[in-house]
Amino acid sequence: MKALALLILTGALLAGCSAQTGDTNVAQSNQNSKPAPTNMNLHEGINQPPVPVIVKRTGDHEVYVEMTSQITDLEIAPGVKYKAWTFNGTAPGPVIKVKEGDTIKFKMKNLDPKVPHSMDFHAVHASPSKDFADIHPNEEGVFTYPAMTPGVFMYHCGTKPVLLHIANGMYGTIIVEPKDGYPTDKEINREFIITQSEFYKENDLNDMTNGVPSYVLFNGKHPDLSKPFYAKVGDKVRIYFNNVGPNEVSSFHVVGTTFDTVYVDGNPKNVLNGLQAYTVPASGGLVVEFRVLKEGTYPIVTHQFNHVQKGALAKLIVTADGNPPQTADKSSH
Repeated sequence: MKALALLILTGALLAGCSAQTGDTNVAQSNQNSKPAPTNMNLHEGINQPPVPVIVKRTGDHEVYVEMTSQITDLEIAPGVKYKAWTFNGTAPGPVIKVKEGDTIKFKMKNLDPKVPHSMDFHAVHASPSKDFADIHPNEEGVFTYPAMTPGVFMYHCGTKPVLLHIANGMYGTIIVEPKDGYPTDKEINREFIITQSEFYKENDLNDMTNGVPSYVLFNGKHPDLSKPFYAKVGDKVRIYFNNVGPNEVSSFHVVGTTFDTVYVDGNPKNVLNGLQAYTVPASGGLVVEFRVLKEGTYPIVTHQFNHVQKGALAKLIVTADGNPPQTADKSSH
């Protein structure tokens, strides 16, 4: 029975390739696919180095984005390595920024030698069966999308089973900046980006489906591996926040302050004021703004504290000048 279950699961990895598209080198059918592997150690011995993302403005309203799908070993907590399915060798993948009204010309190279992958941008208007089509191993696809809605959005691999691809690390944040900006832009002194995600037992679809996450992390790192954010006393801080899940909600909160302004999903039309926390669903986005009035360390958390215990914690350190405290040079004493 165990062997049968593995055959079914790995067969699902290579399914979903029947989408038609006008672009070349994109999976059109699964008739010519290689036989599905018979075990889940698909990527044993594979550890591909990160590849820099290419984001290049090619016109007043056009942006070229080139990314890779690949397998890369990541340290997510001290001494904990995860063989991640990634975009460009990181989880979360690189942050993509465009402007409302831009057209995105997108190329993805699938460097994974074993499994098809795809791209689902939540920020765009597209035909999923054509524009989010699977790309075969060692091939590439080119797609064009309009980015018409401002906000903070998730992107992720949409290849079946989608849960397996997302939970293994194939996600990131795309920010579509409002064409007229936010009403509060001139007040902002510091900006930071935080992506919340979950890690389960490595490559275990059953645990991802029925279990609880082993780690819930901000920007893919346990706090013991993360660098703090810094701000100056009196600064107004903006955080772009994205909860990519894939399964859990977030109750986003910054200890020691309140949110002066909240833009739900990052859209300037969705504005709230004076909140202590905000619940963000899986795949939801947020822009929060607040002022820091005193020196000290401000924990950034989800107020679901079982998730803080599993790593969902960042630190904002506020100093008199906004710089890290200087460490005394012991060699001079």
